[in-house]
Amino acid sequence: MERSKVYFTDFHTIAFGDGLPTKLKKLIKKAGISELDMDGKFVAIKMHFGELGNISYLRPNYAKAVADVVKEFGGKPFLTDCNTMYPGSRKNALEHLECAWENGFTPLSVGCPIIIGDGLKGTDDIEVPVKGGEYVKAAKIGRAVMDADIFISLTHFKGHEMTGFGGTIKNIGMGCGSRAGKTEQHCSGKPYIKERKCRGCRRCQKECANGGLVFDEAARKMHVNQENCVGCGRCLGACNFDAIHFDNNNANELLNCRMAEYTKAVVDGRPNFHISLIVDVSPNCDCHGENDVPILPNIGMFASFDPLALDQACVDACMAAQPMPGSQLAKHLADPDFHDHHDHFTNSTPESEWRSCLEHAEKIGLGSRDYELIRM
Repeated sequence: MERSKVYFTDFHTIAFGDGLPTKLKKLIKKAGISELDMDGKFVAIKMHFGELGNISYLRPNYAKAVADVVKEFGGKPFLTDCNTMYPGSRKNALEHLECAWENGFTPLSVGCPIIIGDGLKGTDDIEVPVKGGEYVKAAKIGRAVMDADIFISLTHFKGHEMTGFGGTIKNIGMGCGSRAGKTEQHCSGKPYIKERKCRGCRRCQKECANGGLVFDEAARKMHVNQENCVGCGRCLGACNFDAIHFDNNNANELLNCRMAEYTKAVVDGRPNFHISLIVDVSPNCDCHGENDVPILPNIGMFASFDPLALDQACVDACMAAQPMPGSQLAKHLADPDFHDHHDHFTNSTPESEWRSCLEHAEKIGLGSRDYELIRM
């Protein structure tokens, strides 16, 4: 079986030469994006517009570069993402669009319309069968995402507090799920609070959209309402004191498997292409209203027709890189009591787990982890 091809270029440029958006255009053309028959077709470009307060998301310049190439080949591109299941700036289409605009994504800056994939309230979805799915039989995907003739993902590759890293599969699987779809993917594990570590700061409660956290005023401690909690893990990323843990030890693995199956639902049976940039590698997701010091250096831009091979190539590139001084990752490794897992993502967030995602994606036929890296 022929190995999947993953194309790569670094972030170096020549003085008075082409800028990075032009370099990205050259990369995706080299990777074969022109093989897609885009003439007159609707082309969804799935990306993350960043939460307000977070500035590690991909710049709009990269989105415009991709949209320009799509238009060059006759396509009708639009940028898209689906609403979130937690509080913040992107929980409905109106706030989501305003957030995107404030973060620099406008039709003028990106050269194409912006459409929120699951509608005004996150309820405009369609159930898509998952061929070979073990955990999800029908994924709830934003309708506009599935209405597109061609699907392209543009991913900011970074760390993540639950899944280890946020790559192409997470951008597609979790990102294209409607609010109900996101809830379904997160429904395995429920957190609990270690009271002796809880400081009563209530920061975690601000991240909960479902009434899953209840504060005991007398004890000045937080508690979990197991009936309301959907296991999204936002509270885990919000706690600075390691007071929040998950009851279900394989919750992250189940999340990863569902995410892979949602990704397969999105890309199965239609032309698709994928781009991933390892830049500003924050330890947590761009869904956070802040971003910390990058845990790894800027590595480069990757493109492939195979979303799984793309994630594997990005993982391998990150593992070969050196931790950034002063980062969360570097501080953990400098702690004499810290157990070194010899894995940058696990060392950055020991509660996370990522391997099950790639293993399950390969098992269900999403792509191949065996790839050929072609440097440009």
